[in-house]
Order: sequence, then structure tokens, then C-alpha cells
Amino acid sequence: MSELRFVRLGFGADAVEYQVAWDKQREVHAARFADETADTCLLLEHPPVYTAGRRTAENERPLDGTPVVDVDRGGKITWHGPGQLVGYPIMKLPRPVDVVAHVRRLEDALIRTAAEFGVETSRVEGRSGVWVLGDPVEQRPSLGGLSLDFDPRLTDEEFDPRLNGPEYAPSNAGQRREDRKLAAIGIRVAKGVTMHGFALNVNPDNAWFDRIIPCGIRDAGVTSLANELGRDLTIEEVLPVVERHLRDVLEQADPKPRVIERPVEPEPASA
Repeated sequence: MSELRFVRLGFGADAVEYQVAWDKQREVHAARFADETADTCLLLEHPPVYTAGRRTAENERPLDGTPVVDVDRGGKITWHGPGQLVGYPIMKLPRPVDVVAHVRRLEDALIRTAAEFGVETSRVEGRSGVWVLGDPVEQRPSLGGLSLDFDPRLTDEEFDPRLNGPEYAPSNAGQRREDRKLAAIGIRVAKGVTMHGFALNVNPDNAWFDRIIPCGIRDAGVTSLANELGRDLTIEEVLPVVERHLRDVLEQADPKPRVIERPVEPEPASA
């Protein structure tokens, strides 16, 4: 692929409001579609904000009516805010775009980033993003004094972890030794050009995730590089490492159009 251009939009006191960044994405997307600019990755922090992808259910939103920005990406509800590095790679890919392959490349870059800081991560089948895997179920501590065989999150359709105390909070998944998401990915493709992207938890206050059902997942949680390392870590330390691995993965990629399987026409019956 061609060279990837990075644009650092704003961090810390200069964090970029979500709507401003969304407008900037549309601007760069239009320019990329018209070949007026190169593939571009916007990098930034947001002030605290909840955003909901197209598949978000009403019962996954904040219970207290906290405002949520509905967006045109895939996936469900998540949070963005201080201590989280957000990246929006806006790239022209062969059509029809292989969305899954694009997501896998983003995951690869973030898995490499985490490894460089000493955090082992992986994928979880059926769930996008980058994960720190938990202990085997039989080795995890019990929840609320109950055996994991009776975990209500898995057996009670009406169970809501937001109403059942800190032992079920997504931010405490590490203490429960469960799978926990380090980086979320949600994208949109329009006219063969990607939008939206990833959010890597560097050192945020993960309690923000406890007010929602993050990504619609009730039986796992969230984490950060700082949580896993047990020490403070800054966006400034992580930013150049993310850029390097994104460049390595995305510039060296050879994207292929998505293969569309067509039904086989039955042969006409012989006379």
C-alpha cells in the first residue's frame, strides 16, 4: 500500500470533541475518495463521551439517561475519553472491501503495540478488538459467593450487571481474572474508503464503562495497559509505538477485494 500519513489532532488539554473529529473524518474521507490526499490516520484523545454503533440495543445504554452520540460505524456502545488513544485510519481499499481483513490488520498493529510494552494480548473468536485473556473458568474466583456454574450473567436473560454491584462491573474484570478488552475496533466503509477505527485504553478511568454494557458484552470486561502493567503509562509514551506498528502493518499490507461467493447455477435437466 501507499505511505500512511499521520495527523495528531489533539491530546490532553487539547482533546478533540467527538463531533469535531467526526466532521474532520468526513472531510478527509471525501478528499481520500477523490484522491486529493493520501491514506490518513487521525490520532487523538476525546473528552468523555459515549458513542453507539448501529447495532446498539436500548438496554445497553446508560441507565441514568447520560447522553449518547449515535454514529454510523458498526458495533455497539462504547466510551471514549482521557487516557484512551483513539485512531481513525481513513484508507482507500479495493472494492468490494474486505472489512474483516481490515479489522484484523488493525488488531495486529495493536497486539504488537501491547507486546512491546510487555502485555500479552490476543483475539477472541466472534468478538472484534484486542483482548487480555482471562484464566480458565474453573480457576477464576467465584462471584458473589456463587459458583461460576451459576453465574447469572449467563443464565438470566434479565440480569443487568450495572445494577448488581462492583463484583460484576466491567472495570473489575481483571480482579475476576476474566477476558477483558484492551482495545475496541469499530469501522464504517463508504465508497471503498474506511472511517472510524480503534480505541486503545492506555490509562483511562475504566469506571466510565460500568455505566453501559461495553460493546454489548455482559460476560467480560475492560482493561488498560496501565492496569495490566501495574504502573502509570501516558499517551505520549504509547503514541509513537502505535504509529510505528500501524505503519509497519498497513503499509506492508496487500489488500485484496472481498471474494463474493455466487450460488452455483444448477445444470439443466437432460431431455
